Amino acid sequence: MTATATARAGLVPLVTQLKDIVLLSKPRLSTLVMVTCGGGMWLAPGPITPARAVLAVLATAAVVGAANALNCYLERDVDARMRRTRDRPLPAGRLDPLVAVAMGLAVPSFAIPLLALVANRLTAVLALAALVIYVVIYTPMKQRSTLALLVGAFPGAVPPLMGWTTVTGRVDAGGLSLFAVLFAWQLPHFLAVSLYLREDYGRGGLRVFALVHGERRTRLAIAASTAVLVACSFLPYAAGVVGKGYAVTAGALGLPLLACGLYGLRGEGGRWARTFFLCTLVYLTALFAALALSR
Repeated sequence: MTATATARAGLVPLVTQLKDIVLLSKPRLSTLVMVTCGGGMWLAPGPITPARAVLAVLATAAVVGAANALNCYLERDVDARMRRTRDRPLPAGRLDPLVAVAMGLAVPSFAIPLLALVANRLTAVLALAALVIYVVIYTPMKQRSTLALLVGAFPGAVPPLMGWTTVTGRVDAGGLSLFAVLFAWQLPHFLAVSLYLREDYGRGGLRVFALVHGERRTRLAIAASTAVLVACSFLPYAAGVVGKGYAVTAGALGLPLLACGLYGLRGEGGRWARTFFLCTLVYLTALFAALALSR
């Protein structure tokens, strides 16, 4: 084997390891956080320099990635029992679990102070609170109570509020309206996930709503929480964050989603739940686009 071939052979495991380290941060979730945090900044009244905005978004994503790494460490045995997650780096044995611990502790140690510096102390406190709630309360609670859904929705809804506070330096009606939209969105979204993946969650020993309360009550909860979401979608307009054009668009987007949620009361099986789950993703994307355009 030539020296070049040997070097390439040695590079492959390194690249694979780096890829797995990135996977610990759950990149798709971190990307959503960057979008919603940036959206909060865009909608907030007041100036912010591009450099501050970029650093604040990256620091926020870093904290979320660290929380996800610690979640991967704590749930590595659960992940190993589930088909959906058993190929993740830790349950698959591709990374030492201590790598996730090191990442989860080291990254926030500089990302949170960076937030305090480039944003403000309020935003840094929100980041720390979200990290603690996600790792210390939500992660173990998933194996004990369906109330974990509500607890986990808090850190999931914090990024747009952090974007808002980065610019304004305060928690007010505008920032809370964005928080409420994302909080409410997670309820029907993850209830649908718990329905169409309930067997896999059962293998993992997680106390998701569909397993504990059954399919009929889950479908009722999806319909009810979708109605709450549609109502919450008008809060940014009520708070004066956006104009009437957004309110019209929110109604146009919310009615079909609510109709889909109500349609689910008619039947059984996981096919509708997966379709509804995908509809919630399209809905959130379109709603945030409408928010951005209606600033």
